[in-house]
Amino acid sequence: MKKHNYSAGPCILPQEVFQEASKAILDFNNSGLSILEISHRSKDFVAVVEEARNLALELLNLENKGYTALFLHGGASTQFLMVAYNLLQKKAAYLNTGTWSSKALKEAKLFGEVIEVASSADKNFNYIPKNYQIPADADYFHCTSNNTIFGTQMKSFPQTDVRMVCDMSSDIFSRQFDFSQFDLIYAGAQKNMGPAGTTLVVIKNDILGKVERQIPSMLNYQVHIDKDTMFNTPSVYAIYVSLLNLRWLKAQGGISAIEKVNTKKADLLYNEIDRNPLFTGFAAKEDRSPMNATFNLSDESLKEKFNTLWQEAGINGLNGHRSVGGYRASMYNALPLESVHVLVEVMKNLEQKA
Repeated sequence: MKKHNYSAGPCILPQEVFQEASKAILDFNNSGLSILEISHRSKDFVAVVEEARNLALELLNLENKGYTALFLHGGASTQFLMVAYNLLQKKAAYLNTGTWSSKALKEAKLFGEVIEVASSADKNFNYIPKNYQIPADADYFHCTSNNTIFGTQMKSFPQTDVRMVCDMSSDIFSRQFDFSQFDLIYAGAQKNMGPAGTTLVVIKNDILGKVERQIPSMLNYQVHIDKDTMFNTPSVYAIYVSLLNLRWLKAQGGISAIEKVNTKKADLLYNEIDRNPLFTGFAAKEDRSPMNATFNLSDESLKEKFNTLWQEAGINGLNGHRSVGGYRASMYNALPLESVHVLVEVMKNLEQKA
C-alpha cells in the first residue's frame, strides 16, 4: 500500500531523490566506491559540497550578496548555542513562539542579557505575537519562522536596523520572500531539505568578529567559513541527499513554484478542518502554518474510529506532539497533493460515519 507520510521530521523526500541516493550507496559517480565510504577530501565529494552550498544560495537568491552557506553538525539545537557564542556581546532580543525558540533563548542567556520581546506562551503558543518592540541597542534579534509543534508561522518579519537571525528549520525553501533581510539563517535538514545529520547555516560574512570572547574552533563560524565547511569530517551522506533534494527543488521551478503547490495543499486541508464540525484547528487562523497543520477532534470519543480510518488509508505520522495533542499534518515540499486529498476524504468519511 502507498504510504502518505505526514511525519514532522525526519520527513518525506521526493521518490526521485531516494532512487538517486540509493544508487550512490552502491556506486557513487561510477567510482566503484559507495558514497558512504569515499573520502570527504576526494574530488568527487568536494564537488558535492560546493554545489550544495552554491545551490542553497542560488535558491534563496543570496548569490553574490556577501553570504556564505555552511553545512554543519549538531542540528538546530547546536545553532541555539553558536548564534549567541558568535554574535551576543551585550544584549540580544528574542521572540518566543514555541518550544524551539524557548530553547534558543535559554542557550543565549549563557552569554549575555536576553530580552524576550514577546511570547505566545499564554495561549500555549497557538499564535504569533504582533506589535512588539525590538531594542535598538540589541546585538541581534532572533525569531523562529515556523513552529512545527504548534502549527504557526510568521507571515511577515519586523522592519528593524538590528541584525536579524532566523531559525527556518521547518519551512526553509517552502515560500518566497526577501531572504536578504536576514543576517543569519539556520535550518536542520530533516524538516524540509534532507535527512537528519546536517544543518544548513547561511550567514552574512560581515556580521562576524564583533564579540570579544574566545570562541572554540568547532563553534566558530569564521573557522568553518575559512575551511569551506570542511573544518572536520562533514556528514557526507546527509549533505549529498540534501544536494539531490535542492536539485529536485530547482527542477520544479524553485521556491516560487513550490510555494504555489504548498498553498494548494494547505488550503485544501484547512478548508476541510473549518468545514467539518468534527474537527477544530489549534492555531490562530491568521498564523496557520502551511507546513504543519495542527487540529483536534471536537469529540474525543471518535478518536479510535478516526485513527483506524487514517491508518487503513495508508497515512503515517499524523499524531500531534504531546504539547498539543490531537493531530498534526506536516505538508513539506515533497508531500504530493494526492496525499492531502486522501486525508481530506478520511475526514469526510468520519463525518459520514459519526
